[in-house]
Amino acid sequence: MATATEKAGILIEALPYIRTFYGKTFVIKYGGHAMLDPQLRKAVLLDIVLLRYIGVRPVVVHGGGTEISEMLRRIGKEPTFVQGLRVTDAETMEIVQMVLVGKINHELVAQINAQGAKAVGLSGKDGNLFVAEKYTAGGVDLGFVGEIKAVHPELVVNLTDQGYIPVIAPVAVGPDGESYNINADTAAGELAAALGAEKLIMLTDVEGIMLDPKDPATLLSTLAVEQAYALIGEGRIDGGMIPKVEACVKALRQGVARTHIIDGRQLHSLLLEIFTDRGTGTMIVA
Repeated sequence: MATATEKAGILIEALPYIRTFYGKTFVIKYGGHAMLDPQLRKAVLLDIVLLRYIGVRPVVVHGGGTEISEMLRRIGKEPTFVQGLRVTDAETMEIVQMVLVGKINHELVAQINAQGAKAVGLSGKDGNLFVAEKYTAGGVDLGFVGEIKAVHPELVVNLTDQGYIPVIAPVAVGPDGESYNINADTAAGELAAALGAEKLIMLTDVEGIMLDPKDPATLLSTLAVEQAYALIGEGRIDGGMIPKVEACVKALRQGVARTHIIDGRQLHSLLLEIFTDRGTGTMIVA
């Protein structure tokens, strides 16, 4: 257990970062194991509450793919994916909204509020936050999978101005009022860009980006955009990590100062990344 002097040293180390990030907006993409494990969930939400109390403006975009798949199987419907995107027919879209908006979003808001902060749950349909069109992958009809065409962040800005923590489900509205399923990583990146966020932070189920995905010793603490694309081309970055990296790159190119991919399975990884000299995970830089 740390001594009182060591605890004071931790606070002193954090002070320059607290000063630098006061009043800045952080977009946090929350998903994976950190959302399913009760202990990790509590730790992540406490971190987010702490950020709000020391003057940072956190905005949370959450996923829920595992729970969506579980609900689909309960009704006898096997999930189907193409290029990492969920094929979303009308029935699946109803389940997506029910799980993301009606269940997960409400739970996260209640848990943040129980820690003494003020959270407000939104979907991307509220205030036309995310406006999307139908997306097709290589000519394959994915159903109600959307590609974000416009972001209207005014509602989110107003809420953060009033001290609230917006918690957003990645569902978008189409041109005729229809609902679209949006990849949560993509939604977080688009929102970070629209808000001019200081940081975009992706919580994942790996330690970060590694040259050899099977060897933690090859973890890259910093990754340039050009190197990221090279690793994708070589197949070292693949699967669900690709949309995370692409969202980070797009956010950087649209003015977000820093993007991070960190291990949500590590207790208080958010605080370690933001407020310590060493940090954690991988920072992608322009």
